[in-house]
Amino acid sequence: MLSIGTLAKRTGTKVQTIRYYEQIGLMPEPGRSDGGQRRYGAPELDRLAFIRHARQLGFPLQAIRDLLELSDSPERSCAQVDAVARKQLREVEARIARLEALRAELQRMIGECRADRIANCRILEVLRDHAECLSDHEPPMP
Repeated sequence: MLSIGTLAKRTGTKVQTIRYYEQIGLMPEPGRSDGGQRRYGAPELDRLAFIRHARQLGFPLQAIRDLLELSDSPERSCAQVDAVARKQLREVEARIARLEALRAELQRMIGECRADRIANCRILEVLRDHAECLSDHEPPMP
């Protein structure tokens, strides 16, 4: 049996995160020692490692919850698991596209900089041009 501290170290997860996962039902309520300390076994270690890996891949908590529920039914088709993974892939690809657009804009700004004087700084000028930024990339903030 593992303490919460040992479980945290083995999985690279903070103790507070483990407690949070218990509160929201991703991790089961742990057993307790006679002194009231949380105690975890191999199933909890495996489950937490699964959650941690899924989080590293960017899966939101609800998708992880869905994947865990699906994993409890080994005879079911994995089509639903595939759908969850494909949705996450689309979200990652969209995030990459947004980052690539940001990179291109930063490269353009830097490329237009003449390293002259602050009064003529193209980077500061572009950053001050809020109307151009908002109309080209995203809706105005509320």
